[in-house]
Amino acid sequence: MSTAPHLQLTAENHLSSREARWFAVYTNYKREKLVAKRLKGKGIEYFLPLQQFTRRYTRKIKHVELPLINCYIFVKITKQEYVRVLETDDVLKFVRFSRNLISIPEQEINILRRIIGEGIEVEAEPGKFATGDEVEIISGHLTGLRGTLMERRSEKNFVVELENLGYSLKMQLDPALLQRVRPGAAKSDNAHKTGAFNRYL
Repeated sequence: MSTAPHLQLTAENHLSSREARWFAVYTNYKREKLVAKRLKGKGIEYFLPLQQFTRRYTRKIKHVELPLINCYIFVKITKQEYVRVLETDDVLKFVRFSRNLISIPEQEINILRRIIGEGIEVEAEPGKFATGDEVEIISGHLTGLRGTLMERRSEKNFVVELENLGYSLKMQLDPALLQRVRPGAAKSDNAHKTGAFNRYL
């Protein structure tokens, strides 16, 4: 019989009771501005990076503001405000790195502010999906279901195999509706080479 002590791995958590820190939060699809308004009403500090675009149509010109990162908003909170953020309508959950709730350095938030301030079009995208990645659906009626990315038909057409029900169900989904939960075996070997922001995206 082994006498080795039982080792229990605990998730890292950067929430602090004294110091407000930045965290990323997932929102429902196209609900970023509504979440920002609701957080403001609660007195919670937030940052929603928006880009201004000019759309030219046959009879009119329209100016629009779109999120830099779809389904993302950043909050600067203490531990006491964590639940208040989660209880906000259209907030899905906090972004975690593996199982860890990691704060985002102030300087990285400032970089985003500077990028937005330049007034140039920027496209932010997560690390590329790869076959074998474990993914989760983050919008629509299937929100929360997890599966495995089986095939990439095109840039806007991924085949995902869902296993939550005890059956293998394959469906084609837009990558905008997915987030990567865990990289496939080939990707995990190179995870340490990704940029700083990729661990939050």
